[in-house]
Amino acid sequence: MDDYRRIADRIADDITAGRLRPGQRLPPQRVFARRRGIAGSTAGRVYGELVRRGLVVGEVGRGTFVRAAPAEPTGRALIERATAAPVNMELNYPSAPGQSELLAPALATLLRPDALGEALRPAAATGTTSARDAAATLLSAPGWHPDPGRLLFAGNARQAIAAALASLVRPGGRVGVEELTYPLVKEIAARLGIVLVPLAGDAEGLRPDALAAAHRTAPLSALYVQPTLHNPTSLTTSGERRRQLARAVTELDLPVVEDRIWSFLHAEDTPLAAHAPGLVHVVDGLSKRVAPGLTVGFLVVPPQRVHAVAAALRSGGWSAGRFALEAAVRWIGDGTVRRLVAAKRADAARRQRLLTRHLGAFAVRTDPRAYYAWWELPAPWRADTFTAAAAAHGIAVTPGTAFAVDPHRTPDAVRLGLASAPEEELERALRTLADVVRGARTGP
Repeated sequence: MDDYRRIADRIADDITAGRLRPGQRLPPQRVFARRRGIAGSTAGRVYGELVRRGLVVGEVGRGTFVRAAPAEPTGRALIERATAAPVNMELNYPSAPGQSELLAPALATLLRPDALGEALRPAAATGTTSARDAAATLLSAPGWHPDPGRLLFAGNARQAIAAALASLVRPGGRVGVEELTYPLVKEIAARLGIVLVPLAGDAEGLRPDALAAAHRTAPLSALYVQPTLHNPTSLTTSGERRRQLARAVTELDLPVVEDRIWSFLHAEDTPLAAHAPGLVHVVDGLSKRVAPGLTVGFLVVPPQRVHAVAAALRSGGWSAGRFALEAAVRWIGDGTVRRLVAAKRADAARRQRLLTRHLGAFAVRTDPRAYYAWWELPAPWRADTFTAAAAAHGIAVTPGTAFAVDPHRTPDAVRLGLASAPEEELERALRTLADVVRGARTGP
């Protein structure tokens, strides 16, 4: 075997045994070569081999870091997992106790032959009168009551975002977003040929001066924001900052897509749309309130934009199914959605208490009402090494790079989704992650 591979094997053994821990920085190649008495070119081949095996990651200007122990454990670990079951903290769909029992009666009425025939007919982007009225009631918030005539429907909130952006921005156009944004917006932008422009914020939310500066540099076509329980940081933009943003977009005549998918957890929230109704396109949906399997996306658009956004929904094939619309009307009308929202607010609060119990000593940004948290990792941990270490314990988390718009500014942080795992599994996972960071656990 080549010398460089034997050396790489020894480094791999150190990683497997825990002598080199996830996140630990390897010495610069020239230092490594001097210590080992080898040529610099050989050291480069050693590091390249470790990267090829997935054991380390190299970053220009920062160095080479250990990812984690190999995913293929030996000995008893072949049959015994580090944890009792995998815990996916990337997925984040809340489910209330007794949810299926609450949802079933409305679906049962839809299965009667007379109702089913109607529910299986095609639906327009404008839905039905009953759907528009029900959605307007559901989406109403303090200081804001949407006009049913401005309601449009998509298959889900992601499709609603895509339709809004497609109707507003031509390929090559620029859209302002928060520096950390919903990962699927990055995917949507890539598919539509849209350039995302990261905008700075502070403790109050997105900064109007950053928005104005970006627009002066090269005109923006639109702004996409999550002012309520921002994903991933859980920040809610203050009322005064929303008014400032509304004045800024009005002065710039800049359309806005306001993502309110998590707003149902924040009862006192007033939308940005209340301050700039002629520019703001509100996106919401039922996937978080109800369930992801049979959902509807909502769009409340400025009056002059109804036809353009409806055309985008049709051309993209993003309109809601009639069966889902009819189910939504029944769930909203009989109080099922209201009961599920109350249950999920209580559930989120319980999970936040678990988060505080196990990670309260760390730099975790969240909101007591939120179903997720943003963990700014302590040195020497980095997002990719911690994600790998968590995976070695059967826990999936989302690295901060997934949310970063600027690839050159990637935070050493992870998002923890609190919604999907059963509470007992969630508590065990939070305890394990705390142990990993403290160094009590370094491998499976």
